[in-house]
Amino acid sequence: MKLEPGMSLPRFDRPDHTGVQRSADDFAGQALVIYFYPKAFTPGCTGESCDFRDDHRRFTAAGYQILGVSPDPVELLEKFREEHDLPFPLLSDEDHSMAADFGAWGMKKNYGREYEGIIRSTFVADSAGTIEHAWYNVRAKGHVERVARAVVGS
Repeated sequence: MKLEPGMSLPRFDRPDHTGVQRSADDFAGQALVIYFYPKAFTPGCTGESCDFRDDHRRFTAAGYQILGVSPDPVELLEKFREEHDLPFPLLSDEDHSMAADFGAWGMKKNYGREYEGIIRSTFVADSAGTIEHAWYNVRAKGHVERVARAVVGS
């Protein structure tokens, strides 16, 4: 099921890059930008994460907290976060349950091969937990700028 504007943000409970469990309740009352990416340290995922890093102040000034989510283990997320100086939490979704709940897990095609995996997606929810924007199957390059324009303006 794909999320659409007006729907409620799915509940989640995942370990962050330090191994601490983080749930939707931890972010209650905060507007969120949640982006799902396939794998840390790959070119597209690194570029997208660094773009969110570079625009972090722009989002936080508008009242949004950023969360990155991937199926990578906690230890790898901590290295990824440190190496690229990412100022926001990264959540580990090794069993893909959070991605599935957001509609960001499914069949993909790459070089003619079909497989299940993370569908690069971004979701914006207001402080009441209502989805404002949902983007699926996005291209990493230029995506963060499109999200920022839609969410916080130019």
